[in-house]
Amino acid sequence: MKYLSTRDTQKTPFTVSSADAIKRGLAPDRGLFMPESIPTLTSEDFASLLTMRYEERAADILARFLTDYDKNLLLADCTAAYAADRFPGGAAPVVHIGDNIHSLELWHGPTCAFKDMALQIMPRLLSRALTMTGEKRLAHILVATSGDTGKAALEGYRDVDGVKITVFYPVDGVSPMQKRQMTTQRGENVNVCAVYGNFDDAQSGVKSIFADKQLAERAEENGFFFSSANSINWGRLAPQIVYYISAYCDLVNNKTITMGDTVNVCVPTGNFGNIFAAYIAREMGLPLGKLICASNANCVLTDFIRTGVYDRTRPFYKTMSPSMDILISSNLERLLFLLGGSEMTADCMAQLSESGKYTAPASVMEKLRDVFAGYYCTEEETASVIRASFTGRKYLCDTHTAVGLGAAEKYRQETGDDRPIILASTASPYKFPADVLKSLGETPASEDPAELLNALHNISGTAIPEPLAQTLTLPVRFTQTVAPADMAKVIFE
Repeated sequence: MKYLSTRDTQKTPFTVSSADAIKRGLAPDRGLFMPESIPTLTSEDFASLLTMRYEERAADILARFLTDYDKNLLLADCTAAYAADRFPGGAAPVVHIGDNIHSLELWHGPTCAFKDMALQIMPRLLSRALTMTGEKRLAHILVATSGDTGKAALEGYRDVDGVKITVFYPVDGVSPMQKRQMTTQRGENVNVCAVYGNFDDAQSGVKSIFADKQLAERAEENGFFFSSANSINWGRLAPQIVYYISAYCDLVNNKTITMGDTVNVCVPTGNFGNIFAAYIAREMGLPLGKLICASNANCVLTDFIRTGVYDRTRPFYKTMSPSMDILISSNLERLLFLLGGSEMTADCMAQLSESGKYTAPASVMEKLRDVFAGYYCTEEETASVIRASFTGRKYLCDTHTAVGLGAAEKYRQETGDDRPIILASTASPYKFPADVLKSLGETPASEDPAELLNALHNISGTAIPEPLAQTLTLPVRFTQTVAPADMAKVIFE
């Protein structure tokens, strides 16, 4: 399996192995790496996957994309990444929350967010890639985060040999708990820096560093090269495909559905990576119907799906679901590539860079709408969903999951489609305790993180996740804040 860039318009495209794609992160032309083809799953494959544990399913699916990796080593890495001590609540349990909606809880890992599902295995994939490609330089991982990716990447890459990692986050664009998780991070090879501006400013800064040939040469002189842990890296996105396949298998095994039944998927998303992984699973043959793309007030994706116009030149809102406060959804580029080809994709990305907007061809949008539906929730609607879920469903959800649940309910009301829904639950409610408490009608007595966690515990009767409780005992290590233009200086310091 070879990988090519979403923007490569040459007659004979430049291709690399999966190991090289994971090592590089971005293609030389700033496009995103994609496999030359999508492997398909047969009925025999599904029968086999039904009998497997999560880590075995992960190794099986990854091996179909990472064909240059040793299958036995992949299984060993997946077994270590998804071990019970890292995911004490199970790697990706499925919980029925009523109305034939099944919450795929992706937050039982070491940082209590869905990013753990990819970022516990990705450092192992990169470490293997460095060896496989004969790389002698240090890999310096650059991450822009809207909250969850940063902590998950820091934890995943902590003290990994041959790697350093720098995480940039918007100074006022993450929750207090997310900020504390990052600024107290342990490890000798980690660095964290706040950026004035929003997530898109931080993400654009990282992309600019990747595109700067002079910085690449300077890094080379200092014995390192740049790579990425964001979902622009295929090594980050591929592991996300697994949990949709695993969730479907679990629903078959517990007799909720029969193999072959079609189910819908709803994903709260900002960067489009998580829902694109569901699309890849669908292309592999998983019986998924509609993919419901859920947005908060920054509803650039909802508007694109409905109008065909992608326009980031709009007001930016800080919401209670900060991991979705994004106006440049990087992984949408991969979907455009699959639906319209590299020439169209390169043209759209050039327009986005120059004017902040583009219009996708009608033929592409017709194919896109056959699969995707877009909905969004306001802040008031999100709070209402949290309250209604807790009182009516007896299910406590975080602010992002609430956006997904609200979108799923809107989709059903509008279409009458009552097929089962797998809802991607992307974070523990304890990562956003103040907003969850306010949504439940409570007025927090203090902004102190410990008091907020205890207050939510006392009201809900649910357990405080141990990783979050532990975070409160660690000293703050990182306090630097810079302008986006100074991000490169941070790296070379």
